[in-house]
Amino acid sequence: MLKYVISAAMLLGSSSTMATIVEFQTSQGNFQVNLFNQTTPKTVENFMKYVNEDRYQGVIFHRLEPNFVLQGGGFFYEGSIPLSQVESFGTVDNEPVYSNVRGTIAMAKVGGNPDSATSQWFFNLKDNSQNLDVQNGGFTVFGQVIGDGMEVVDKIAKLETCGSIPLVDFSQDKCSDDQVNPDESNFISIEAVTIVDDNENTADTLTPVKNTLLKPTEPDNGGDNNNGSSSSGGLFSVLMLMGAGVFFRRRYNR
Repeated sequence: MLKYVISAAMLLGSSSTMATIVEFQTSQGNFQVNLFNQTTPKTVENFMKYVNEDRYQGVIFHRLEPNFVLQGGGFFYEGSIPLSQVESFGTVDNEPVYSNVRGTIAMAKVGGNPDSATSQWFFNLKDNSQNLDVQNGGFTVFGQVIGDGMEVVDKIAKLETCGSIPLVDFSQDKCSDDQVNPDESNFISIEAVTIVDDNENTADTLTPVKNTLLKPTEPDNGGDNNNGSSSSGGLFSVLMLMGAGVFFRRRYNR
């Protein structure tokens, strides 16, 4: 893996779990995310565990669905294929308070299990509320991109993919050639996630959209219900946690 400089703020210990603004430093540019630590406290605490233990350093964006989601937090490249998986701290309770509108970050999870999120998350590239706010108990939004950060996210979202993995300088001819592997320069990596502002009230100036579609009394069966969610919700939820690992195992481990 690449060696990265660790921000001093990342070494603050338990107090850093209250940080509400973090910066994603990526190979395609930096952007900031305001975390909703007061309204989704369990999810933010879970996310910050990975930050404080440096487990997001070197992870790649392993799934891109244009005009839908950009996903990371699950895999990293250690010089060979298949990709290595991020070590998990375990699952976290679902907190579907906010809506999956464009520019928000939400937790990925396994289909049919609302409380199955671990390390993986995704950025909503468009308003996905009609689908993701209702299926599988609702996908937990725990922050939003601030400032001009979506310019960087959108830049990554315009890259070509190999399978569903966004890569740079890796043609479709190379992607279709089983003997050609992408390397560190091709993957979109997160060099660090650093704390910018640890004032727990930074979200006071924001007006996140509430999830009003999910009713507490609604039965959930992975998204295959009649409340307006997509009938493919269960499958989508499973794929949210698979993606890169499955693709590269099939492609290179023969």
